[in-house]
Amino acid sequence: MAEGIRLNKALAEAGVCSRRKADEYIFSGAVRVNGQVAENPGVRVMPDDRVTLNGRPVELRAQSRQACWLMLHKPVQVVSTASDPEGRETVLDLVPEPWCRKRLYPVGRLDYFSEGLILLTDDGELAHRLTHPRWHLPKIYHVLVRPERGEDSVPAALALFRRGMTLAEGDRLAPVEVSVIPGASRRGIVLEMVLHQGLNRQIRRMCRDVGFTVLRLMRVAEGPVDLGELAPGRVRQLSSSEVSALRRAVGLEG
Repeated sequence: MAEGIRLNKALAEAGVCSRRKADEYIFSGAVRVNGQVAENPGVRVMPDDRVTLNGRPVELRAQSRQACWLMLHKPVQVVSTASDPEGRETVLDLVPEPWCRKRLYPVGRLDYFSEGLILLTDDGELAHRLTHPRWHLPKIYHVLVRPERGEDSVPAALALFRRGMTLAEGDRLAPVEVSVIPGASRRGIVLEMVLHQGLNRQIRRMCRDVGFTVLRLMRVAEGPVDLGELAPGRVRQLSSSEVSALRRAVGLEG
């Protein structure tokens, strides 16, 4: 930060919000630098500048601790948001000491009845890249399904997934890499699906439209990081090599 960095980037790196949300705060007049209202997200700030958001001091990254990156195996019936108006358990409720004291938020979402890998962080810049459409990383899911039209219908359904399909609601989907994991379950067929899009409840809607009942849906990898043997409800810190791999995957490192 010898010449400073853009204010919106500084807010994102401080874990306050995404860069897009930082722009909104700045344009609304909620951000001050050294006591003056910041009018432009491109204003450059130095490590010793005093930045406030709605009157509260913001600790810039150069002044603060290293970013925190965690992996959680989200269980079913847990909400993948920072808070829930209905009072349901959230992913942040599962974060133990000492990480629970940090200002973490989830990167992306898994629906209420899905489980698996979800990342938690206070690194707004990297989180912004990971959730931006330009940088969508491939996400791998293992999906246990029961073909309601019989197993003879499976080859045609998988071929449709691979070609790209149009959902009943009219959404056109990009092709999805899909294969059957032999012998993975006696309850049905386990599919490995690789998604490059981020449509809401995409897998469940795809399966619905081809007559598959989803019995279990688990995300097992996102870009270069994978869930491994992490048990449901457990959290671990990402290694420095995993964080570097994520940064490279979204163009933040060469």
